[in-house]
Amino acid sequence: MRRASTLASFPILSRSIATLHGCATATSSSASHRLLQVALYTTAGSAGSHARRPWSESFSGRKLAFGVAGTLASVAVATSLAQEVHAKEPPPAELVPKEVVLYQYEACPFCNKVKAFLDYYDIPYKIVEVNPLSKKEIKFSEYKKVPILMVDGEQLVDSSVIIDTLTEKILPDRVGERVAVSTSNADDEEKKWRKWVDSHLVHMLSPNIYRNTSEALESFDYITSNGNFSYTEKITVKYAGAAAMYFVSKKLKKKYNITDERASLYEAAETWVNALDGREFLGGSKPNLADLAVFGVLRPIRYLRSGKDMVEHTRIGEWYSRMERAVGEPSRIKE
Repeated sequence: MRRASTLASFPILSRSIATLHGCATATSSSASHRLLQVALYTTAGSAGSHARRPWSESFSGRKLAFGVAGTLASVAVATSLAQEVHAKEPPPAELVPKEVVLYQYEACPFCNKVKAFLDYYDIPYKIVEVNPLSKKEIKFSEYKKVPILMVDGEQLVDSSVIIDTLTEKILPDRVGERVAVSTSNADDEEKKWRKWVDSHLVHMLSPNIYRNTSEALESFDYITSNGNFSYTEKITVKYAGAAAMYFVSKKLKKKYNITDERASLYEAAETWVNALDGREFLGGSKPNLADLAVFGVLRPIRYLRSGKDMVEHTRIGEWYSRMERAVGEPSRIKE
């Protein structure tokens, strides 16, 4: 009976997992295709922190002098690091929206794109985690995907559109600069790489996080632990979903002409590092919208096995660490 019940739940599971899809691909009537869609969005992980190494000095004789010097130097370094960690770019206070609410799935990379923008510009926001089965939290909207961002009562949808609209609202000086240099290489470069994130980078994620059964379970363990599921839904989605996505990932490889999942992920990471061309960020001395897009999409997988392998086998780690420091702590309002 249990097995029959589990099998009977697969059509429902397919539909519910498909709702984790996000905002970029049209819905298909095929359950298997809906599962394929969600693979682009059900990534997992959590942003980690970089602990500073402890230091110590001897406090006797000549060593005491070096200890004092070391202390002063450490204080200076700590102060510098603290400034770097909090080097966000908050907009003028009068332009900051009074109420921002993000309707999301925790593991959705496009939702994480929006959060990276909000965090970097230090815009306070609340989060509503949407239940992918009932979607009751977004019944008010005709748009049945995430992210949905409510800004002082105005509904914004589609991650890239949300970011463009917010930029116009809260960063008018930046928009003015863009208009003045609309034909500049920098502006074209930012647009090019933002488009690359949506059209290429996201497609490298699912074949990697569902590469084998253990990685699929790792991913769904995070999804069910952080998503808005009942206890029964958690069990069904975790095990049945992981099994389904393991097989769907094989179809994804064929769809996107991927022969080696990790090699394709590493190639994408190296492509991005090459685009930096020795700069700290694509935006130069500070992140631009392309930097925030790449960081947002990768943040959910960074501390999964696939993300750890990516950092270990490519040069992207230093840039990613700089982005973690630049974006800093989330500006989310916890209730």
